[in-house]
Amino acid sequence: MSTVGVISRGIKAPIIRKGDDLAAIAVESLLAAAGDAATGFDIQDGDVLAVTEAVVARAQGNYATVEQIAKDVRAKTGGGTVGLIFPILSRNRFSMLLRGIAAGVDKLVIMLSDPSDEVGNHLMDIDALDSKGVNPYTDVFTEKQVYETFGEVKHPFTGIDYIALYKEFAGEGTEIILANRPQEILKYTDVVINADIHTRFRTRRLLLEAGAKKVVSLHEILSAPVDGSGYNPDFGLLGSNLATDDSVKLFPRDCGAFVTRVQEMLLERTGRRVEVMVYGDGAFRDPVGKIWELADPVVSPGYTSGLVGTPNELKLKYLADNAVPELSGEAAREAIKKMIKAKPADLFASQASQGTTPRRITDLLGSLADLTSGSGDKGTPIVYIQNYFSNYAAD
Repeated sequence: MSTVGVISRGIKAPIIRKGDDLAAIAVESLLAAAGDAATGFDIQDGDVLAVTEAVVARAQGNYATVEQIAKDVRAKTGGGTVGLIFPILSRNRFSMLLRGIAAGVDKLVIMLSDPSDEVGNHLMDIDALDSKGVNPYTDVFTEKQVYETFGEVKHPFTGIDYIALYKEFAGEGTEIILANRPQEILKYTDVVINADIHTRFRTRRLLLEAGAKKVVSLHEILSAPVDGSGYNPDFGLLGSNLATDDSVKLFPRDCGAFVTRVQEMLLERTGRRVEVMVYGDGAFRDPVGKIWELADPVVSPGYTSGLVGTPNELKLKYLADNAVPELSGEAAREAIKKMIKAKPADLFASQASQGTTPRRITDLLGSLADLTSGSGDKGTPIVYIQNYFSNYAAD
């Protein structure tokens, strides 16, 4: 029996620039790592090559300026007084977007959620709401009332007061309120930009049902190019990141074509069918900081066909405790291997699979890749994963 399970390797690559042939760079980087005399490895069928969305977007030149964002915002909202609801609290993710949105309207009313944004960045701890007798489902606070009620509202990790910071980014005349019911913004304006990521379609529906004249979701802004800008037809500004002092890098587009090309190149060079995916934020929660990592609209915007679906796995702990409780050592191992080899093609609702993670393969692999590459200076925008589809019964 093989003594090694899943292996995730960070693969170093050159600094990627606009116009680079990233597919060729990814393939050459992998082949160089595999052939390294000290740390090399064999490329096998069923391995997974994951490339971070950041370098895909950079190679595509998928950027937009504050001015281009502003122009699209004004075209789609009509300008005037516009509400902006549920933006995430992030300098990297939202500072340039906020400047562009504010420049595209005459007056902006920002509605933040409390005690945190949808991905867990805190304005205040939820215990503070409890101690003040606040009902987060119904209570509404003006900016002045926030400070009167809670005093200092600085993020515990960054030390940033996001209310003050966002008011500075948006400019003079901006109003900020705190509320969790989308309909509250309609007391200020009937034209709304909803900036939430994973709940955006529900938010839009609630606003329109409550009488909003126009609702523009963030994925609709820069869904097509404006004055030569980058764009994303599916996600617009969602998944974008700070690039320069006046621009953002958008979430990459055309990822399906990219992963298919990389897979074909690897098949030609190695004779192996390697699955390929583009990954962004992983989908997991920091138990200390309470932050959900998934600020991108999806974990993977593109992947090859072998990564479709969810795991079909038996729970080893369940088998050990229930199927072979009287066996041990080699006898237990062989009995469990036999069960794994005989498992049906679909274990949906099976008692023996309970407790296995009910998530898509791409979400699991993307989270693993994100943790492997990190977001700092490791220099490994490519991750190579082996043995992921292997199991305890593999020889």
